[in-house]
Amino acid sequence: MMEWWQNLEPVTQWFYGAAAFFSAIFLWQFIMSMIGLSGAEDVDMDLDAGDIEAASAGDAADSVASFRLLSIRAILAFLTLFFWAAAMHHAADGNLTRAITYGTLWGLGAFAVVALALHLMRKLAETGNPRLHTCVGTRGTVYLDIPADGAGEARVTVSGVVSHVKARSADEQEIKAGTPINVMRTLGPTTIEVKPVEETEKERGEK
Repeated sequence: MMEWWQNLEPVTQWFYGAAAFFSAIFLWQFIMSMIGLSGAEDVDMDLDAGDIEAASAGDAADSVASFRLLSIRAILAFLTLFFWAAAMHHAADGNLTRAITYGTLWGLGAFAVVALALHLMRKLAETGNPRLHTCVGTRGTVYLDIPADGAGEARVTVSGVVSHVKARSADEQEIKAGTPINVMRTLGPTTIEVKPVEETEKERGEK
């Protein structure tokens, strides 16, 4: 193995090194997506960081974050295949121009395949997921305490199905588990804004 490596030209060694580097990153991204540490959760983290004013704004942020994630994975696929193809072609005939050309073609093919696959997976997920906006204006119950400056969990009905959804307080006050709440609006595809029922009823009485 060492003899094979030492017989390679420096450019070929560099191609193989870059190929191994980007392969490791691509594999890590793939494993993380399989165990649920990226994708939807990345989107939710981005959304919670800002003050989202309406459901439409949340959907736009979701699309931007998902497109960014898709682009990163497709670019990683391009770089991985580009360097592997370039390394093997350069090792075979030593022509740098042909190696780069073949590497680019293989990389573009990988980019297109990964981008298409991720796009189709996202469409399937959107089709199968209930729309969160259907619970706006309905009542539910706090399932996990909602801290004043963070998110808890509420039990509400989404698209006719009782679901546990991430929830934040509309007035930035703590809401204990078991408290009846009204859903005020959505804060993106996975989070809702809520108020205690007694508080909303009091506000209506004052009007």
